[in-house]
Amino acid sequence: MRSDFKFSNLCGTVYKTGNVLFTPDGNSLISPVGNRVTVFDLVNNKSFTMPFENRKDIVRMALSPNAALLITIDEDGRALLVNFPKQVVLHHHSFKAPVKDIAFSPDGRFIAVSHEKQVHIWKAPGFTLEFAPFVLHRVLTGHYDAVTSVSWSSDSKFLVTGSRDMTCRVYSMSLDNRFPGAVLTGHNDVVVGAWFAKDLASIYTVGRDGALYQWSINNNGSWAVDDAQEEEQQEEEEEEEEETGRGPRKQTSAVKRRKGDEGKKIRVQRWRSEKRHYFNQNHAKIVSATFHAPSGLLSVGFDSGVFGIWELPDFTNIHTLSISHKKINTVAVNASGEWLAFGCSALGQLLVWEWQSESYVLKQQGHDHDMNCLTYSPDGQFIATGGDDAKVKLWNTQTGFCFVTFTEHSGGISAIEFARRGQVVFSASLDGTVRAFDLVRYRNFRTFTSPTPAQFSCLAVDPSGEIVCAGSFDTFEIFVWSVQTGRLLDILPGHEGPVSSLAFSPTDGFLTSASWDKTVRTWDVFGRDKQADSFDHLSEVLTIAFAPDGKHFAATTLSGQICFWNLGLGKQVATIEGRKDISGGRSVADRVTADNSSADKSFTSLCYTPDGAAVIAGGNSKYVCIYDVVSRSLIKKFQISHNLSLDRMLERLNSSNMTEAGPMGLIDQSGDASDLEDRMDKSLPGVQSGDRSLRKTRPQARTKDVRFAPTARSWAAATTEGLLIYSLDERLAFDPFDLDMDITPDSVRETLASQEYLRALVMAFRLGEADLVAHVAAAIPFADVALVFGLEWVTAVARFHGRLLRDRHTEHAAALRAVSKILTRNYEDLGRVCADNKYLVAYLVDRAADAGSKDGVDAGADEGMDVDGVDMADMGL
Repeated sequence: MRSDFKFSNLCGTVYKTGNVLFTPDGNSLISPVGNRVTVFDLVNNKSFTMPFENRKDIVRMALSPNAALLITIDEDGRALLVNFPKQVVLHHHSFKAPVKDIAFSPDGRFIAVSHEKQVHIWKAPGFTLEFAPFVLHRVLTGHYDAVTSVSWSSDSKFLVTGSRDMTCRVYSMSLDNRFPGAVLTGHNDVVVGAWFAKDLASIYTVGRDGALYQWSINNNGSWAVDDAQEEEQQEEEEEEEEETGRGPRKQTSAVKRRKGDEGKKIRVQRWRSEKRHYFNQNHAKIVSATFHAPSGLLSVGFDSGVFGIWELPDFTNIHTLSISHKKINTVAVNASGEWLAFGCSALGQLLVWEWQSESYVLKQQGHDHDMNCLTYSPDGQFIATGGDDAKVKLWNTQTGFCFVTFTEHSGGISAIEFARRGQVVFSASLDGTVRAFDLVRYRNFRTFTSPTPAQFSCLAVDPSGEIVCAGSFDTFEIFVWSVQTGRLLDILPGHEGPVSSLAFSPTDGFLTSASWDKTVRTWDVFGRDKQADSFDHLSEVLTIAFAPDGKHFAATTLSGQICFWNLGLGKQVATIEGRKDISGGRSVADRVTADNSSADKSFTSLCYTPDGAAVIAGGNSKYVCIYDVVSRSLIKKFQISHNLSLDRMLERLNSSNMTEAGPMGLIDQSGDASDLEDRMDKSLPGVQSGDRSLRKTRPQARTKDVRFAPTARSWAAATTEGLLIYSLDERLAFDPFDLDMDITPDSVRETLASQEYLRALVMAFRLGEADLVAHVAAAIPFADVALVFGLEWVTAVARFHGRLLRDRHTEHAAALRAVSKILTRNYEDLGRVCADNKYLVAYLVDRAADAGSKDGVDAGADEGMDVDGVDMADMGL
């Protein structure tokens, strides 16, 4: 069995926290999902998750103007520099402080990063060989509190920042001190965003209290004033003061002077608040905002779940729409200004709205809480998931999108199964119901209930799809229903503890149940004999799974064992000790080390591979293990996440984080916040803010369910991070054969320009750049091509490399399928062209024959020409 599974996609979560970005072409949306990054292709309706991970949850991202570099920053200020097209991490960097905002300059030369009360300007990394890609260029100071927003002017010469000190500052990137800066004051709350207008003559600032200020300069758009202009304006001001009778002042409030580095007296421009507007959204606070300078559209998201679009400078309200009942954490606009993206962290919701047509381009939402269970469809194209939010969602494994959500349940989903034909999905819930959903009409057509209220913990559907069974937590019974009639057929008692798992034999139709009473029982549901065979274990049984042959089944216990049983012989044939394999990290609240802890050292989910050669198991830890059934050995262990924002990720804890009140990571420190609404404690009346007895919880890394795809090419896991899909890597591995420092894209183009076509093509193949290979292949003249591309090329590859392709067909399957699709499409296109132009060719042949006869040329051989018999060689192709 192959074990080289690689991370393929993250489907169950679309947005968690941080800002979302549009690519420069506006066709793709980049969303942070925990410590990973997911890209949504809005044109082709696909999504994929990049393979790298940050140390903690991503809170800020920035994309270069040419979409070549992506910077992701986590909660601690640690950043990854990523080659966005190649999805490769180039460099790790630490900004040594939490980052509130980051922005590339429009020319791509600099990066502005907020660093507490300062703004650091870094030189943007290039693709040249350098030891330290990040080089600090300047440090901008002046704010008295944390900087919240950073924005560049369109010419990359000026920078405007907003801060929690309720001021905005304008900086110049030029070292010439003719514009030393400006301070914009007047807001009564934290500045959420500040942006330059298209003509650079105005600045718009938005406060969290719902105020919009428009600032303009007094010198008709000229930011730097020379001495002559300064003296002229000063004389005009003195004349105005004499006319009013106040007399000249020694120094007006509008004119300030300072000594420059060269001793010049440079005037600091005075900015004034030209207009003030208020959004008036029933005292709702502004959480996020963005401004599209070319169109003058301002998009604002409020903490009430309402977003609005205003046109500036007239402050005309275009749209106001409520899209959620939670606050909108991020707003983004694409380059054309047509699409708006919104992210809601509390609901895991991601929306793309086209404001002109008032329609959704993308509307995705993950599970609000933990994902409990999953199952593959029989063809492996879809995955059904159930969560604690009482929702059943279906995901497309090819696109990564959720295409239907069922909300009929009122309690958490505990189990979910597909029918054998794949058109019906069953779900069991803690609300005491089992529901059947039709995937053709997308409706709930059956609801199964018990005579007395019971919480269902597990579910099983027989291979024929006519019987559905569910086990309960509280009554310790198994209920059997008919799918056709919806009637309760039987109740199977016998267990003395909660029923934890159910499974039907794929061949005999026997029902097997596992319970916390340390037994596994088999039931003949279709027979009259109600006697159950019991298989005793040494500890509580958590889950069971049948082998594809139906003769064996495996059961996991609370002691960390996987027991294999022969159903026909009724005896245990093998045991795997998995306590050390499943043992995860140490929780921040544990008083003992991870090795000495007995908690969470058991498998809670189990599944056989389609061929029955191995089993995959997961539990309440960060590991998923694959074991070989015959040798009972560990084949491979996968770590589902490296996110340190989750609990039980570290094997050893830092003792400096322990205080007298407990671990620092669990203490609620909201009482130290500067804002009143952040300091307010809403948990219990009378409790003082900042009470060290308050605790905040961290999500724990765990795997609730694992399943293998029916094709055995991939497997999925329902984890704390979402729905993780691992698949066999079908992409051809890049083999850097004979690759040295001299082979670069520039050298390939130079070789191509010198008409050394063969050498240029070989160099392009060695470099592995797809665009470069296509460019070189298209530039080669037809006369220099020894082999005609198309059928002859495919024939030559099959003739010389047929045995290699046959021996390694699984590795080259994707490439061969792509070649087959291309040849089929070309065949159809060429056939359509030939069919449409058959009579045109006949007409041209007849005209050529008539012209030849008039010129005295014997055209008798062409008079009876059969058009259907003309082949490509006759036409000179």
